[in-house]
Amino acid sequence: MLDPVLTLASELVKIPSHRGIPRQELAVATTIAEFLNQRGVESRLIEVREGRPNLLASVDSGRPGPHLVLCGHTDTVPLNRDAPGVGLSGALVEDALQGRGAADMKGALAAMAGALASLHVGPGLGAGKITFAAVIDEEMESLGAEALIEGGLRADGAIIGEPTQNRVALGHKGLEWLEIVMTGRAAHGGTPEAGVNAINAAAHFIALIEERLVPLLKPKHHPLLGSPTINCGTIGGGDQPSTVAAQCVLRVDRRSIPGESFLSLCAELRALLDEVERLRPGVASTIHRMPGGMATLEHLSSVIDPAHPLARAARTACETVTGVVQNELSFPAWTDAGLLSNFASIPCVILGPGDLSVAHTPWESVPVSQVIDAVSIYREAARLFCGSGWPW
Repeated sequence: MLDPVLTLASELVKIPSHRGIPRQELAVATTIAEFLNQRGVESRLIEVREGRPNLLASVDSGRPGPHLVLCGHTDTVPLNRDAPGVGLSGALVEDALQGRGAADMKGALAAMAGALASLHVGPGLGAGKITFAAVIDEEMESLGAEALIEGGLRADGAIIGEPTQNRVALGHKGLEWLEIVMTGRAAHGGTPEAGVNAINAAAHFIALIEERLVPLLKPKHHPLLGSPTINCGTIGGGDQPSTVAAQCVLRVDRRSIPGESFLSLCAELRALLDEVERLRPGVASTIHRMPGGMATLEHLSSVIDPAHPLARAARTACETVTGVVQNELSFPAWTDAGLLSNFASIPCVILGPGDLSVAHTPWESVPVSQVIDAVSIYREAARLFCGSGWPW
């Protein structure tokens, strides 16, 4: 008989929950709620946007102790258009659950729900409280995590279930998607001197990024996260080959480390843009957050002290369940830990089944064994953390 957690994970993968779908994450949330309710765990669906709810469910020991949050997101990215691959199959093939969201992160959602249910039926927590928060919209603006913070969520620690192959990641870099608009003046391509070419201005700006900014970023090294980075991801401008381009739009990905902020990132780029404007009369430029990249809060970095009780509890749980010694790791992508740690003061680790390298790909999958192990890891981490000699 198939493990109920694997059945739930398969059902979740089969449910599309990417942007563009009406009531995008609702079916995922209601499926998880039904799983929990059948096992005696009450859950609440709290609407963040019309038809798009966060799910909250808790198990409380009734005794004083730490409050731990298990947090995962219910949305996914869309299917790959040019190579549909496994799609939304939800198939269990040998040791793999296949389909969009299997690794990122419906396998973890199922494991978190399973851990919560097992703590409810016993043996449960010796002290404290555990809350499962399944949130919307992490792949876009993190509306769900912002709603948790605005709603007053407070806790002593959180585990974010992004795919780490069940290893404990102690942090990640911050992330800003920035849009730079270069404006020039249109003219006929036969008389380019009559215009001001915005594409050329953008090329000049990109060259300055490579020549001036990148060498300054590399020495800014954080012992866990490494150096900040910048990537020019998309560019577009102009109307046709025989017209001088009056506008060019460049979108960049800027990964940050502690001590950097949205204002500091913009300031370093603004200095380069000012130089382009000075050397190319007639060029004007603006810089702002890319629409759809975030809601209101900065996407800052997140780092937890490896000696923090949550980090110790998570490492011990992983080593107990898997037998693998845990080294200090960082997570290469941004997560909702950046919001919970910075704006709700909740220390976070990132820990979940699956490999990030297959997330968002046509062949996304998660090892079945990792999903099953994750149930035990989350459960044991909760017991250790909530019974870890609180208050610290």
